[in-house]
This record gives sequence, structure tokens and C-alpha cells, in this order.
Amino acid sequence: EGAAEPGRAAPVTLLNVSYDPTRELYEEFNAAFARHWRSRTGQEVTIRMSHGGSGKQARAVIDGLPADVVTLALARDIDAIHERSDLLPAGWQSRLGHNSCPYTSTIVFLVRKGNSKGIHDWGDLVKPGVQVITPNPKTSGGARWNYLAAWGWKLAQVLGGIESLHDPSASPRFDEGRRAAREYVGELFRHVPVLDSGARGSTNTFVQNGIGDVLLAWENEALLAVDQMGAGSLEIVIPSMSILAEPPVAVVDRVVDRRGTRVVAEAYLAYLFTEAGQEMVAKHHYRPGLASVAARWSGHFPDLPTFTIDEVFGGWEKAQAEHFADGGVFDQIYGPGP
Repeated sequence: EGAAEPGRAAPVTLLNVSYDPTRELYEEFNAAFARHWRSRTGQEVTIRMSHGGSGKQARAVIDGLPADVVTLALARDIDAIHERSDLLPAGWQSRLGHNSCPYTSTIVFLVRKGNSKGIHDWGDLVKPGVQVITPNPKTSGGARWNYLAAWGWKLAQVLGGIESLHDPSASPRFDEGRRAAREYVGELFRHVPVLDSGARGSTNTFVQNGIGDVLLAWENEALLAVDQMGAGSLEIVIPSMSILAEPPVAVVDRVVDRRGTRVVAEAYLAYLFTEAGQEMVAKHHYRPGLASVAARWSGHFPDLPTFTIDEVFGGWEKAQAEHFADGGVFDQIYGPGP
């Protein structure tokens, strides 16, 4: 590191290892944080980014990618970093407000203008001739949210609506619902022609390459695609219900302590939760957690009933083990075809 002027800290670099669709958000946020930090402390900070499927990114950190902070698609991926490398503590999620989730999102559908296949809800995804684009749940966090949203919808169909999902296992029809959900999700994946490793790859497959009739997408990714392509070529379909997606953030303790970057790394994540940070979050189509900002942006986000992973699946640890671990439900229903 270069020598600093007397009384001024040496310039510092942070590495933020993130999931796929946050590129545009962090481009703006990083520049804003660098200005904020310089005006507060006089210290120059540069933030480097790494993007990819969330599960893949977590594995890269476990394997030694020196992330100062991780901003991933789901808590399970950060838990895995704790379990497999002990780079951060088990209780990491309680260190920041809102369970360390600066924003929430949900899963919606993106279709081509005119919606010629008549896709309005989850059931339409398995109509004959419909091609669905979604990434691979083994590597992508967004793909896991897509899968669980679809599963929850089918379960609710059998159990009697979204209210039944507050405690689905209490329903006498729960086993029947599980069987139906498994069958439906298996059928859904038979409509998927290509599994990209991350959400942004799937967006490109659908938007740039013109493959498929419907993209299962993060809401922020769908809104961004419409922004970029114009409403003349794409439209967003809001299903009858979806899952509340909660992407969390964490400082990677062993890395920041080794590099001496803890103070600036903690300030960087805290800035996401400030009024200024939340305004940027909303502008990039993520649902802000701060009530004052959420109120200002309420007209921007459609009203969509959501259920949570805790209600329907007993939390990420359980969902990961049951559905996405090797040999789990996804492997059983997606297994190699004929």
C-alpha cells in the first residue's frame, strides 16, 4: 500500500462478492459510498466487485476468494461460508437490521410483448408448448427462489389459498399438497430448455438470445429488462402469489481482520441501510426495507401477496437439505432425461 499523507489513512480497497443481478445497483452505490467515506474520513476507498450465481460465489469465497463483504441472494449461501470455512460467525445475520437484508424482492414473470401464450399465473407455465427460462438451482440463488415460489403456489392450490401457507403442515391435506407440488415443479422443469448458472445469464438467454416464452425472474431483474429493452418488446406478469425473497449481506470477519479493513467494510454495509442507500436500492428496483423510503416508492412496486421460506419450508437450512443438496428433490425430479 502507498504511504499516506500524515494524519490521513492510506487508500483502501474492498472486494464485494455478490450475486448476479446487483451489478447496476453497486455501480452507483459504490461511487456514492466512496464519496461519503472520503468526506467523512478523508480516506480514499475503491470497491472491487465479483458477480456470479450466488451458490457459485459462496463456493469461491470458501475456496479462498478474499471477499471483505458478501452480498448474496440468500442466507443459506452465507451460512455455508460459515459452516465450510469458518470465515464468519454463526450469528452473522443478527449483526445488521432486518436480518441483515437491506432490501427484499420477489419472483415475477417476464414475457414478450403481447403475451401470445397467455401466461398469467404459475399454472400457465406448464401449458403445452410453453418454454420457461430459469437458471440452475444448484448454482443460482434466484433459481432457488423461483423453484420455491412455484412449489409454494402449487401447495396453496391444494391446501386452499395463500393463508393456508402460514402453517401448511397443520393442514390434513399437507401430504397430498406436497405430492402435487413435487409433480408440478418436476413438470415445470421439463419445460426449461436451458439451465444457465446464474440469473443474469438466464435474462440474457431470454432477452438477448430470444429463447423461451417466459422468464422466471427477480422482480428487480424484470423491471431492469423492461427499462433497457423498452416496454415495446417485453412485459411483466404478476402472478397471484409469490415468495418473499430476502437477500442478505455480511462482513467476512477473517478477511477484514487480516487485511485491516473491518471499519470501512462495516461502514460500507451500514450505508446500504441509510436513507441514501435505500433510495439507490429502490431506484434499482429492489424493495427498500426503510419505511420512509418504501412509502415514497410504493407506487413503483406491484401489490403481490407473498409467503416466506420460513412458513412453507421451515427455513433455508431445511429447504437446502431437502430440495437442493445432492440427491435432494431437485436432483430427483430433474435427473438426467432419457
